[in-house]
Amino acid sequence: MYDKPQFEIPAAVRELAERNVAQVRQAYDQVLTLMRKSQEAVAKSQGAMAQSAMEIQAKSLEFAQANIESNFRFASELARARDLKEYLETQSRYAQSQLEIYSKQAQEITRLMSEAAHKSQP
Repeated sequence: MYDKPQFEIPAAVRELAERNVAQVRQAYDQVLTLMRKSQEAVAKSQGAMAQSAMEIQAKSLEFAQANIESNFRFASELARARDLKEYLETQSRYAQSQLEIYSKQAQEITRLMSEAAHKSQP
């Protein structure tokens, strides 16, 4: 009877979005390299820094990197969406996945902080 109109995303727009994602990824890679060098410098210059703080910092950086990588994959998937339905399905799957991931990451950081607090007890 009545067909729902399909909102199709033009190929040129998808290509532009994919190029933008690639450019942002390149900038991110440069920032990540600088962050790692900075973390190494702090670790070397502050030999007395508590091991627990270093573990929490390393885990936080690991989570940040994983989340950013996930965001890039998501942005690439959105850029390739051919219509509004595919776009919304991709967005929904990503939101559900990220909620689970963020929950697990929060639990891990909480565990590390609890261990750090326990270790600092006299």
